[in-house]
Formats: sequence, structure tokens, C-alpha cells
Amino acid sequence: MDKPKKIEPSDQPMVPFGRQNWTELDRVFDNFRKDFERSLWFPAMSFPSLAVSSLSCDVVDEGDRYVITTEVPGVSKEDVKLNVSDNAVEISAEHKEEAEEKKKNYLRKERKSVSYRRALPLPEKVDSSKAKAKLNNGILTVYVPKVNPTPKSKSTSIPIQ
Repeated sequence: MDKPKKIEPSDQPMVPFGRQNWTELDRVFDNFRKDFERSLWFPAMSFPSLAVSSLSCDVVDEGDRYVITTEVPGVSKEDVKLNVSDNAVEISAEHKEEAEEKKKNYLRKERKSVSYRRALPLPEKVDSSKAKAKLNNGILTVYVPKVNPTPKSKSTSIPIQ
């Protein structure tokens, strides 16, 4: 058997930075850019339109109604908007805080604004006119009754003449 030829460094092609390396470098810079932008804009409390969070919701089918539960911390019931249609529920809320501190040599102002929004499609038609909601200690509970299905028709035996 022939012995494999040893490749000397001078025999290798002069490609200091191949295509694979550039791809990896692009990925590193893209991740850096995304992390940097996220750190600047995600908390963005001074820009409420940029700080919209999606609500986590629990939806329970109780047979005759759906019960939807979600957390809206720090939000009063006046700041919650709830829309119920024939086959969906939309919840939105906005919470704003402002604090100011004045002393002899400085002024400190802080603003915080958080918006929540969630649209939930429902698998069955609901009676939106009978929907109810309550907010207690930051927990929003929505009760949405289902539309009563038409009663099942009973089969009847018909004699043949």
C-alpha cells in the first residue's frame, strides 16, 4: 500500500477566509445586531407602540361555555377592552405610570407604559350578548356562553301505505 502523501503548509491553497468562514461571521454579526436591537427596543417603555406584549391565556371548555383566564398585572378595569364576536374574543389593555422627583440639584422623571393584546378564535359559535368578565387582583376572567345547538331531531318510524 502506498503511504498517503503528507501535505505541507506550502502545498495548501491560499484561502485565508473561505466561504464557510464568511457565513459564520455573518451569523455572528446578525445575532449581535438582533440582541443589540432587542436590548434597546424591547423594554422601550417610552414608546408604548413598541412595547406590546401578547397575553398568555388559559381557555377552558366547560361544555356550555368557555372560561378564559389571563393575567393583566397593574391594569385597572377601566383600562381593559374586551370584544366578543360570534367566534372570537379579543382582549387588550394598556397600563401607564409616571413618577417625578424634584430636588435642589436635579429632576428625575420616569415613564412606563405597557400594552397587552390577544385575539382568541373559538372553535364554536358563542353568544356574545351574554358574555361576562371580572377583574380581580390582576386576573381577568371572561365567561362566554356557547350558542345552544339546535336540538337533535328524533327519528320517527313512518308506516308505508
